[in-house]
This record gives sequence, structure tokens and C-alpha cells, in this order.
Amino acid sequence: MVRTGVDIEGNPFPDMLGSTLEENFWLRSWTHETYLWNDEVVDRNPANFSDRLTYFAVLRTTEQTLSGKDKDDFHFSQPTEEYLRQRNSAPRSGYGASLVAFSTSVPRDYRIRYTEPNSPASEVVAGLANFVRGARILEVDGIDLVNATSQADINTLNNGLFPQTAGEMHRFVVQDPGESPRTIMVTSANIAAKPVNRINTINTATGNVGYILLNTFSPFASEADIAEAITALKNDGVTDLVLDLRYNGGGLLAVASQLGFMIAGDSRTNGKTFERLRFNDDAGNVNPATGETNNPIPFYDTGLGFTLPNGTPLDTLNLSRVFILSTGNTCSASEAVINGLRGIDVEVILIGGTTCGKPYGFYPTDNCGETYYTIQFQGVNDKNFGNYADGFIPMNSSSSFGVRTSGCVANDDFNNELGDAAENLLATALHYRETGSCPSASTAAKIAALTRVTPHPVELGPQGIFEKNRDMRIPE
Repeated sequence: MVRTGVDIEGNPFPDMLGSTLEENFWLRSWTHETYLWNDEVVDRNPANFSDRLTYFAVLRTTEQTLSGKDKDDFHFSQPTEEYLRQRNSAPRSGYGASLVAFSTSVPRDYRIRYTEPNSPASEVVAGLANFVRGARILEVDGIDLVNATSQADINTLNNGLFPQTAGEMHRFVVQDPGESPRTIMVTSANIAAKPVNRINTINTATGNVGYILLNTFSPFASEADIAEAITALKNDGVTDLVLDLRYNGGGLLAVASQLGFMIAGDSRTNGKTFERLRFNDDAGNVNPATGETNNPIPFYDTGLGFTLPNGTPLDTLNLSRVFILSTGNTCSASEAVINGLRGIDVEVILIGGTTCGKPYGFYPTDNCGETYYTIQFQGVNDKNFGNYADGFIPMNSSSSFGVRTSGCVANDDFNNELGDAAENLLATALHYRETGSCPSASTAAKIAALTRVTPHPVELGPQGIFEKNRDMRIPE
């Protein structure tokens, strides 16, 4: 259907009447011109596909990395309207709680991963927040979430977990870590995720340590959010930073570059490249997605006009090292921060698990109401390094694959709130900061005994386009 009018950003729709075959031919040409591994795509006849999404799904490489995972594990599309809502942080109905599933089959185990500030999920009632990190959801609207099997019960559970409109009230029975079950009533609201979920200054005998839980480099609000957080930590006189990227799947690469500058400072970044883009072999020195010269991306030292006025000076912490908390959800633009800082010899101390391994990115491209994402470039740092398709791993990891960095393996801790100095990843970072080494086996065992963990929590609900993404947009 041809769209008319303007989108939520005020841009006129460019649609013209066409056919599925014409859309397929466009996808084929777009892939040949811009896909990073265009010489590895089997050329299939567009006329043999009656559905554009089915055709798009096969326009990718089937090669694998050294560890055996798909080299291109990031090929997808999404309705453009939903993409624009997420990019602009348009509110959507919910409670402001992020969920993980430790078990999706009976007996199910669904838990709270984190909550948004100033949301129904974090609202304090009778001295307790409605949802706390690690709380297990036992019932929704009288239905046993752990054991229900009928379709009617499943529908009730889904309606309560993922409310479609604001103002819906639902009844939950939850069990906080180490506590007895309790009943809460929560009303849905229109929630816009906050990029900087929380910020804290931890006072230690050897100086103040800053902590930032940064869950996304998108939407556009991330620019101002991060800048304000860095300014607050600078005013607190922090001498070290723990950057919590454990759930950060990426977003705006320009904002990631700004964060790199704010961590490292002017003298370390002056004249240096944050990331240079490598395109397919046919591109030469031209960006095939934009037609522009492929100039390197610097460490941006001012606001760029997302949510800070263009040219606004950015505060810096001038650090020679940074502690980054990571899991398999640490991806794309988050990994670009790791790689970009390593490229200018800022020590990255990785605490947690192996990152997702996505040195690649794309330019989200709309065609007839669908926004497509195909890998179009590989990012490399100032040292021309970008080969981390199997992720970055802490130095003491037992994995045979991945790029080793300073740091320690540690499990995600669902018994303590994020930002609490007792939380496992943060506690391990603080231990490393004090001693220069990972916790001993006995100390790690004591922490692990208090930690309910699973190696690969499964994300529930609709996954956003910014989960694993480098978004190349810059305001005009």
C-alpha cells in the first residue's frame, strides 16, 4: 500500500505504486551494491519469490566464523513505523520492566532483568518497588505462569505481561530473591526507555568510582543522557569508571564515538580515528550506501544535534582505563566503544562474559513501509583492527575463540540490583581495581553461591531494531 503524508519525524513518504517483483529487483540490486559480502550471495531470480521478506531472507552469506557461528547473524527487517518509533523513543505501552526467561517450558522461570526509572515497574508501594531485579513472576491475573498449558491461560499471561494499551491494570504474584511471594497490582503506561538507566558514584578508600548503566546508544535521547551522566561523574571527581554495557545491543555509532571521547579525553583522541568503515571490494573509497567518500569517523568532541545542540562542548573524564561489564548482549556499537578505545591504547578491562561479536553495521533503509538491515560494512579502529566476529573475551576465559582483553569472567547476578556494589559483575570490577587481579576461586565461589545465573538468558517480548545495531545516522 502506498503511504501518504509524513512519518513521525515529519519526512514525506517517498512511496510510488509498484509490484512485489519490482520490490524484489530493488532488494537484489541493493544487495549487490551495498552488502559487505556481495560476492558470497547466491544470485536467485526475483521472479521466483512471491513474498519480498522471503526473498530478502536469502540475500545473505552462509559462511561461518572460526567458532562455527553464522558470519552474518544480523540480517533482518522491521516495519518502518516501528523502527521510527524506537529511534525517536516514542512511548509504547508497558510497565517499564525488562524480562528474561531462565526456562520457557514448564516449569517456566521468568524474571525481572531491570526496570526503567520513574515507571510503574519501579514505583514504590508500601516500601517496595513493584518489580525488583531477579524477582520471579509466579502468576499473572490469577493464572499460574510456571505451569499453565492451555491456550486460554497462555493468552491471559501474554495479555498481562505485554499490555497493548496504557491504563491496563494487572495482578501479579512475584517472588523477590530470597523472599516469600507477594501480590502487586500494576497499571501499564506509555514508556520511553531511558538510555542511561542509572548512575552512581561509589566512594572507595582509593578514590571515587563512577558507575553508569547504559542500555542503548539509541534513541536520539542517548546523546544528552550520556553527556549529562559524564558531567555528573566529573563533578564528583571520579578517578575510574565502570561502564555497564551488559544489556547494550548498540545504536548510534556517532554517540558511541562521543562516549569514547568523554572517557578518554582530548589529548588521547586528538587526530585519532574512532572507527573506519570497510565496505565490499567493489566500493573502492566510496561508501556504497550513501555515495559519499569513505572518510574515517573521528572521536566526536561536541554535540551533534541529536538531543544536544550541534557544537556543544562535551565534558571528559580523561581516563587511561575503563572497566566494561559485558555479556553476550553487549553488541555492535557497544563493541565499537571497546575496539575504538583499544585502538588509542586506553586499557579496556572486561568483566563478565564474551561479547556478541558484531564488528559490522548497516544503514537502515526503508522501502515501501519495510526497513531493511543488511550488513554493509566492517568497523576497524585506529590500529586498523576489527576482527572480533567471535567477540571480546576476558583474559581468564576458557574459550578457544574471541579477542582477549584484560579482565575477569563473571556471571550475571540476579540477586542484587544493578549498581549495587555487591552485584557480582560490579563487585568483580571493584576487586580487580583494588588488587589488579581476578577474585580467587574461593572468593568467586562465595559470590557464585549467592547468584542465580544462567549462561544465556532468553529475551522475552518484541525485540527492537536497536538490540544489535550500529546506526549510522547523523542529524542533517
